[in-house]
Amino acid sequence: MSGQLASWAYAEGFVQETSVAEAARHSGTEFGATPVHGGVGPALRMLAAAGAARAVVEIGTGAGSSGLWLLAGMPGDGVLTTIDAAPEHSRAARAAYAAAGVAHQRTRVITGNAADVLPRMTDGAYDLVFVDADKTGYPAYAEHAVRLLRPGGVLVMDNMLWHDKVADPAVRDATTSVLRELGKTLRDDERLITTLLPVGDGLLVAVKR
Repeated sequence: MSGQLASWAYAEGFVQETSVAEAARHSGTEFGATPVHGGVGPALRMLAAAGAARAVVEIGTGAGSSGLWLLAGMPGDGVLTTIDAAPEHSRAARAAYAAAGVAHQRTRVITGNAADVLPRMTDGAYDLVFVDADKTGYPAYAEHAVRLLRPGGVLVMDNMLWHDKVADPAVRDATTSVLRELGKTLRDDERLITTLLPVGDGLLVAVKR
């Protein structure tokens, strides 16, 4: 392993997950809901804590592991609204939140297509939006996220380096191309202050002006 890869691996495992988050991660892997990488969860917790995020939207619930990290960084009265089209994901997430002792009023687990749910949500009402769902929907989800965020709110998008493919201009499959172009679009969007972090599979973080 090169020094750079060793440092990345060290950073990915630097903060240990709780046993409940670990169980949720394994549960997600079992039924095909790929969980966030080891370094992404702590980054989500840190971002939620830094902004004292009381109103958070998660697009792509999975088995609840990323939601647990977000909730850990939010104030005690913060509410996580999480959206996923798969009923089994919603059930697994609810079980994970309950196992972690999260009060039921702190989560809104919505089973449905994000494309249908997001237009009904209130403009400028949220402190943080985390996107980790179907990649073809990312451009639309990002646009909704900017609308939903208050000024100073944070957009976080996972998998924005997509298995090292985005950085290679010779790779032009549909998913890679969508994510590559979206990253550039968000970088150049004057409504946002954007950076791309080599955390996990690539974490794009943007603050709404």
